[in-house]
Amino acid sequence: MKRILLVFLLLSIAHFSHTPHLKVTDPTSWFNESNWDHDSSVVEILAPDSEFYHAYEYKFGAEFVLRKLAHITFFGLVGLLFLVNVKQNRFRYLKAFVYTALFAFSDELHQAFVIGRDGRMWDVILDSVSGLAFLIGYFMLTKWRKTY
Repeated sequence: MKRILLVFLLLSIAHFSHTPHLKVTDPTSWFNESNWDHDSSVVEILAPDSEFYHAYEYKFGAEFVLRKLAHITFFGLVGLLFLVNVKQNRFRYLKAFVYTALFAFSDELHQAFVIGRDGRMWDVILDSVSGLAFLIGYFMLTKWRKTY
């Protein structure tokens, strides 16, 4: 069941990343037909002067806050689901974090190819830090529960 939940969450994130002109505040936009930018390349997207490394272009408001809360929540859960799916050993937290960060990077790279979406390194950082925060919180909670 834990693998199914992880795959379902990863596919859900990929679906929303593949949805052009997505607005969290407008559920009718959650299933817009996707359109790929076939003229872009990974080299162009990851070039040092590309928009991948620039700040967001949209304003701070309800849409922005809800998008970032979704990033924090979903990638925090991704981190925890990776954790419960990796083999029990002393590096399992590190593995879960690395898998979360790699998925965050691949997700933002994927978004950069979808017309009406943009991939940003800032979101990779936010997603990775969110996964790390949830992992640290889970670690501390389990240590605390063993103490009491």
